[in-house]
Amino acid sequence: MDADSRSVLDVRDLDEPPFGPITEALDDLADGTELRLIAPFEPKPLYEVLDARGFDHETERVSAEEWHVRISRR
Repeated sequence: MDADSRSVLDVRDLDEPPFGPITEALDDLADGTELRLIAPFEPKPLYEVLDARGFDHETERVSAEEWHVRISRR
């Protein structure tokens, strides 16, 4: 997947709960593209939402306070 087919959403420094910005980014995610979510914790509650909405995900713990989740449409 090339750089043009990926977008990044970093929610580590948001002053609001990240769920709203994440769902907005998912709504805008086109077929064949990928969203890389960067979070300060493993977003376990998000996984069920992703599954229900038809998204696949892969999670990687980068450090104690940084998680990357690659999200794509099924």
